[in-house]
Amino acid sequence: MVNPTHILISRTDAIGDVCLTLPACQAIQAAYPNSTLTYLCKGYTQAVVACFEPIDHLLLLEELEQATQKDRDDLLSKFDVVIHLFPNKMVAKWCKQAKIPMRIGTAHRFFHLLTCNFRPRFTRKRSDLHEAQLNFKLLAPLGISSIPSLAQINQKLSFLPPVLIDGIEDLNWSRVVLLHPKSNGSGAEYPLAKYFALALLLAERGYQVFFTGTEKEGAQFRAQIPVHTAITDATGKWDLQTFIEVISKAKALVACSTGPYHIAGLCGINAIGLFAQRKPIHPGRWAALGANSSALTLPLLCKTCAQGSPCNCIEKIEIQDIIHAIEK
Repeated sequence: MVNPTHILISRTDAIGDVCLTLPACQAIQAAYPNSTLTYLCKGYTQAVVACFEPIDHLLLLEELEQATQKDRDDLLSKFDVVIHLFPNKMVAKWCKQAKIPMRIGTAHRFFHLLTCNFRPRFTRKRSDLHEAQLNFKLLAPLGISSIPSLAQINQKLSFLPPVLIDGIEDLNWSRVVLLHPKSNGSGAEYPLAKYFALALLLAERGYQVFFTGTEKEGAQFRAQIPVHTAITDATGKWDLQTFIEVISKAKALVACSTGPYHIAGLCGINAIGLFAQRKPIHPGRWAALGANSSALTLPLLCKTCAQGSPCNCIEKIEIQDIIHAIEK
């Protein structure tokens, strides 16, 4: 297919994974500027995808799940191409049933043998490429064979945060630091006690510190947040759309490998990620995009991580190194 007019990009997993598909979306738009790009995602990530400049339309997984087969077939049959950036067995089945002509999915999922007619073969876990670069492997059937460097990717990220905030515009945003301690199981976590110590040091240096996270996450640690006029518990306070704009206005965000860290990178603020060195959860694979992003690990080689075993090396990252990254 030389000139597809309607392309469906499917990634129905978590926020951080979705964030790292933006460069691939930009490459598709550049290669096929006259095509309409629709992004299939879960409802809870739609606020992120809505900030992707290349995307014309959103399609929610929940809408397809609730539709009749006829309505679902009618909706999907308008697409010339579907690219399964995340392998979802049910979505792949629906796209075949709707007879989308070009169905692209990794060869490393057996169900794609039955549902996809283009199956690039590559491995993610054993690759030295960043996750954002690995997504380009699935674009080869569209004639997009070049994989850009991370420097090239970071030069032209087209992420457009919303403008929504009401009532907190009087903050001196250049002195706002967001601390996001929990990860919903997506990565190794830095100790809460060190986050609290970091918050106090930042407050002493004149920063306004906000602890962020979901209501459920906040319930795990809010009672321990240091009492200080410059430290605020914002867990559970903002919906994702508002949180994205808060992130875009702040000076910095500190987190492990989790969604808000990746959003911060796309927003261009100082996004500081705290990582273990172990593959495949290391920063070489999962560091946030963005020219102002940092990925901190233990400076010395972690022999336990090198052996592929879980360890606590993330806990040894120095607080002063985090402050340095915030103030760079």
